[in-house]
Amino acid sequence: MTNTGQPVEILLAEDNPGDAKLTEKAFEQGNILNNLHIVEDGVKALKFLRQEGEYQDKAKPDLVLLDLNMPRKDGWEVLEEIDEDPDLRGFPVIVLTSSEAESDIVKSYELQANAYLTKPVDYSGFMDIVQRFEDFWLSVVKMPPK
Repeated sequence: MTNTGQPVEILLAEDNPGDAKLTEKAFEQGNILNNLHIVEDGVKALKFLRQEGEYQDKAKPDLVLLDLNMPRKDGWEVLEEIDEDPDLRGFPVIVLTSSEAESDIVKSYELQANAYLTKPVDYSGFMDIVQRFEDFWLSVVKMPPK
């Protein structure tokens, strides 16, 4: 829950339906009240953040979980647009991707990602990383106001 007593609004930009379902299940089992919104490409992620089109009535997210490898606009392009747009720059963005490449990690931080998490390949590891994410980012970290 946010400090206002409202659920945490999370935007998950993930094109893999299996990973999206695992993330959703992990958040459902967690201890933090949240609303997880899922989009499957970078174009939709940016529209959601800007509350455009079909997303105009959606709550602004408190944070973004961003996969790097998505269609239409990849995670790099999304990070670049967030960094360049003063209206989007304040969104905390956590990269959640399968890549362990050092160059991807460095590039993500250069583009102002707030954290970089690698998706484990097995179910229990995936559930564990989402729970740790939830414990830290949603319980310990103080988030900026919307």
